[in-house]
Parts: sequence; structure tokens; C-alpha cells
Amino acid sequence: MNRQFIGHLASFGAYAIFGLNIVFCKDIANQGELSPIFLFTLRAFCAGILFWVLGIFTRKENVPPADLLRMAGAALLGLVIPQMTFLTAITMTAPIDLSVVQSMTPIMTMFVAAIFLKEPITWKKAGGVALSFAGVLWLIFQSTHAAGPVQTRPLGIILTITNALCFALYLGICRPVIQRYSVVTLMKWMFLFSFVVSLPFSAGQVVALDYAAVPAKVWWEVGYLVVFATFVAYFLIPLGQQRIRPTLVSMYGYLQPIIASAVGIAVGMDSLTWMKLLAALAVFAGVAIVNRSRARVQ
Repeated sequence: MNRQFIGHLASFGAYAIFGLNIVFCKDIANQGELSPIFLFTLRAFCAGILFWVLGIFTRKENVPPADLLRMAGAALLGLVIPQMTFLTAITMTAPIDLSVVQSMTPIMTMFVAAIFLKEPITWKKAGGVALSFAGVLWLIFQSTHAAGPVQTRPLGIILTITNALCFALYLGICRPVIQRYSVVTLMKWMFLFSFVVSLPFSAGQVVALDYAAVPAKVWWEVGYLVVFATFVAYFLIPLGQQRIRPTLVSMYGYLQPIIASAVGIAVGMDSLTWMKLLAALAVFAGVAIVNRSRARVQ
């Protein structure tokens, strides 16, 4: 099978999983039983166990200390900060708003590439960024005045922007270490580092939580979060990174607002207004302008 086709297929699968995950995480947050830091620790622990077990059956790779440090940095940019900001933002952000703001990741990835790979930035690119940023600002303004099934708070938008920026940095500057190792080697170390970082902050709830009191529905959603949105998705993302350019990987992030919005509206977690639609169109139009400009430069 064509190497690039596998990269596109892996990226498509990962972001499709992420799109549905937004709705599940919102429902978990609405239940109020599990805190964001507890959820992240659980994700890191369970996915780490799965990758270390999988590593028993795959080729062993020696990782020097310098690359272990790089993997620790990749864990911070690609796992710890993005997942913590996402799991916190979902408690105060409607699914449509969150997924629209996350669609700025390709623009941010392009700028990361410009800084580290010296790719040119044109006036058209700058104009596209300004248009998308205006759309995000409008979402923030609407979030302070809107009423609906779920209200978005400005802090939720800010956390989502932080999430997108960190993941863009991960896609851009961590690619060299990602290409040197197999997906299993990379992920088992990244999730181990993530678990070690998060455990001191979540240990209290891990010990004190009444697990039997958590509804079965929540555990099923947590199961999807751990198995698909963590283990499977983070297995697929490096496959995409190893085979296609970082910006192309991030382009599949446009699946998230489509899936999250459709499911969110269908189950009554979100509502679609003309103002939100205009803000979303501004964000997407800015992204389209940037990517058309980038393609012409290439």
C-alpha cells in the first residue's frame, strides 16, 4: 500500500475519533464525577500499559538518554498540555465552539513550520490568520451573551487555543524524533512520562474516588476515551506524521467540527445559531486562504 495513502488514512482515522471524543468528553464533564486531571491520568496509565504490552511483541529499540529527553518534551507538547487544556475546556465550552477553535491548528502548524523550517509567510497568509482570529474573537464575544443548551465561557476558548497551539508545536518540531522510532516505542515512553507528570496532581482523587458510584454510562464513555481516543488515535497520529507533512496531518482536524457539531446538535448538547455559523465560516475561510497561499508558495 502506498506510504502516503497510509499516512492520509491514519490521519483521517485519528481525527474522526477525536471528533466523536469531543461529545463523549462533554457528557463525562456534565456528569461531574471525574475531574480533568483524573481523566488524563487514567488515559496516560491505561494507554501506557497497552503500548508497553504491545512493545513486548514488537522490535526492541534502544533509546539514548538525549532522545528520551526529546520524547519527554514531545509528551508535554503532544499529550500533557493539549489533553489537560482540552479536558478542562470541555467543561466550559460548547462542542461546536471548541471544535471550531481547534480548526486553527493547521494555521498554527504552518507558522511553526515557518519558524523552524524557514518557510515564507506571505500577505495572503497573514490575511487568512487575521480572518480566522477575528472569527475566534467573535466566538468569545458570543460566548458572553449567548444562551443555549451549553454556554461557552471565554476561558474555555483560551484553553482551546492553547490546546491547538501546543499540538501544532508537537506536529511541527517533534517530527525528527518521531521519525527515528516506531510508533510503539515512541508512545510507550511518551505516555509513561505523561503519567509520571500527572500522578502527583491526581493521586488524591485516584485514592478517594467512589468508583462504584460512577454511572455505568460514564465508564463506557471513559472506555472509548481510553481505548479509541487515546490508544488507537495516538497510534495513528505518528503513523501520519511519519508519512506526510505536519500541515497535512493537521488538515484532517477539519473533521472534528463536522463530527462534533453534528453529534452535539443531534443529542441536544449544542445549538447552531447564525452568529456561531458566521464565526465558524470566518475561521474556515481564513484557514482556506492560508492553505491556498501555502500551496502556491510550495
